[in-house]
Amino acid sequence: MEAASTCGKRLEQVKKLTDQLIALRKSAQKGGVNDEQLRETLEESSPASGTGTFAVLRHGFVGRRTNPSHRVHLIVALGGVLSVALLVGNYELVRDYIRTTPCLVGFGIFTEEIVRPLVDCEMCRKLNAVAIERNLSQETFAEKYAYSGIPVLVKEGIVNWSAMSVFSFKFFQGLYRLTGRRANCQFFAYNTEFTTLIDALNGISDERASCQPGEKPWYFGWSNCHAGVEEQLRKHFQLPDFLPANTEGTPMDWIFMGSPGPGAPLHIDFVERPSWQAQVSGRKTWQFVPSPECEAVCHSFNVTVEKGDIIFVETNAWYHSTFVHPGEISIAIGSEID
Repeated sequence: MEAASTCGKRLEQVKKLTDQLIALRKSAQKGGVNDEQLRETLEESSPASGTGTFAVLRHGFVGRRTNPSHRVHLIVALGGVLSVALLVGNYELVRDYIRTTPCLVGFGIFTEEIVRPLVDCEMCRKLNAVAIERNLSQETFAEKYAYSGIPVLVKEGIVNWSAMSVFSFKFFQGLYRLTGRRANCQFFAYNTEFTTLIDALNGISDERASCQPGEKPWYFGWSNCHAGVEEQLRKHFQLPDFLPANTEGTPMDWIFMGSPGPGAPLHIDFVERPSWQAQVSGRKTWQFVPSPECEAVCHSFNVTVEKGDIIFVETNAWYHSTFVHPGEISIAIGSEID
């Protein structure tokens, strides 16, 4: 009874704050402030916006400014959100309520960050670099890395995958040509001007795809939800050998592909499980940054993944970005594990 009463009071607190945010949003909109400006002000008003993770997250949102009086109210609102999130302690409760309520700003990267479960900083306190292994056994992987939060690079982890000789821009272009516009369930434009996977595969010319001089760089990623494509992909790769025998991969494959230059910007994934990613073409450097609550005790570091390597990381615990080195285009494929 006491637990139920406490939960009810906490939900009341969340609802009260949300109602205040709704009223604030309406007031700001009446004053001529649109949703994009509201989001920008929220980003710029973050207590951590000067340095660290939030500074990178707000990159690209510094062009316009909102009315100073609105900004003051929004700073107070952000403080209220953070206070209630900490007071409630039930991040899922806060997140679910905000998800289903037309609040101050749409549910996105900053509201996700506000209600993100805190990371246990012990996982990274003593880390100064990504662990590197060769011939990683299932036993060592299970003992040291599987759910520890410690990222590990497995050198030459790809064994006898035809993907390394088959996967290319042309391969994926042909693979998806007959599947229609519902071939992907999620598309990340990253360093391109496209909004769908099909548009990207059809819109990038042969010259741009092969990184000819003077052509714009490009990089994008997507998850595959097409059964026919999945069947074709699985002919050319399998679960890494170091995963325990009882490990099950999810049916969803993630592919990331692009030319030399910036890849994915710094971000964190809102997923439930750690994942592996195999580099089947090109050379890519990952940057890892601890979450804001761990910045005082944990370090940032980089690691370069060569063709044939596999990296395993909890992308829901580490902020990460990528950069593709000069040479052949980068193609990586991976999945989460159960």
